Amino acid sequence: MTLVTDDDFGGLLTSFDREALHLETRDAYGTAVELPHMARWEADEPDDLEWLQGWCATLRKHMRAGKSVRRARIVSEPLSDYHRWSYSIAHPMVEAGEDIRWVPRRLVSSVALPGNDFYLFDDRLAVFLLYAGNGLATGMLSSADPADLRLCRSAFEAAWKLSIPHVEYQPV
Repeated sequence: MTLVTDDDFGGLLTSFDREALHLETRDAYGTAVELPHMARWEADEPDDLEWLQGWCATLRKHMRAGKSVRRARIVSEPLSDYHRWSYSIAHPMVEAGEDIRWVPRRLVSSVALPGNDFYLFDDRLAVFLLYAGNGLATGMLSSADPADLRLCRSAFEAAWKLSIPHVEYQPV
């Protein structure tokens, strides 16, 4: 496994050839970018979501190029505050072309999942996202090991098969 810098990861998010898959398995995250916006949501303050526009522009570019970006979120129900907030801000990303789906955790009890969230780029590189217990990001590791790639593909597709599209999911 190789350490991945934020700059390296940013490059991967914009330079894949055909598809990027993202599997989320935690009930809470605390990324530096998201925390202030989630705090506004918790305080019932408005958020124009301008901070999402860069990602949405990237998604639209990928869609125009015929590339696929899919995200499966495995969630406990009732949803954590983080996922209730995440649900509330997902529409612009879905509208820009990211296929975001929700997977109730009870449905994946017999699915073999990697120990960490990941992105899988074109079935050639997995990037595992590392988090502290409180949800703060602590780093990223990449792997091109065929066994890791197979595990990530298998886990993602198994979760995807059980998933509910964002526009159909009713938060519990």
